[in-house]
Amino acid sequence: MKRNKPKYKQIIDAAVGVIAEHGYHQAQVSKIAKQAGVADGTIYLYFKNKEDILISLFQEKMGEFVERINDEINLKETASDKLSVLIQKHFDIMSEDPHLAVVTQLELRQSNSELRRQINDVLKGYLNLVDGILKEGIANGEFKQDLNDKLARQMIFGTLDEIVTNWVMNDHKYSLPHLSADVHNLFIAGLAHSAAE
Repeated sequence: MKRNKPKYKQIIDAAVGVIAEHGYHQAQVSKIAKQAGVADGTIYLYFKNKEDILISLFQEKMGEFVERINDEINLKETASDKLSVLIQKHFDIMSEDPHLAVVTQLELRQSNSELRRQINDVLKGYLNLVDGILKEGIANGEFKQDLNDKLARQMIFGTLDEIVTNWVMNDHKYSLPHLSADVHNLFIAGLAHSAAE
């Protein structure tokens, strides 16, 4: 499988840097090859074209992202704690790799509808994590029984996404992970039963 070959990973990591620095449209395959330390032709042994590099990069990084979050979530007992971990890890992972944050928040927002469809497909793994937390919270009585979980999922993903985008647009001038507790409190205020219920 090509994904397990070291050069595949080298090219993916190089692509993150080149796309973050130059933007997707200016990121020529030759620049990615140079950054990866491989010949231009080598890229085409692993990827069909630049679009394929972008989608593969997102699949690879999102796969790692979901895996890391999932490993930590599984150590927690309550849905509230699991949601806290999801927020914290999301912000930690993005702040650890500002280039990846630029690519996911800015460069993946392409107008090409086929590209958008493929990106949405890759996001499903992450959205399933959020769904699992919400369903667990409803089932065990932590969250409101009449919670609109689809709307709550959009709210959670949309909020985290917008916070990271804002951080990227502000040149990482503040600590993203320090916002985790406040964001978690705001979510729980909307999801959990109030004392009056």
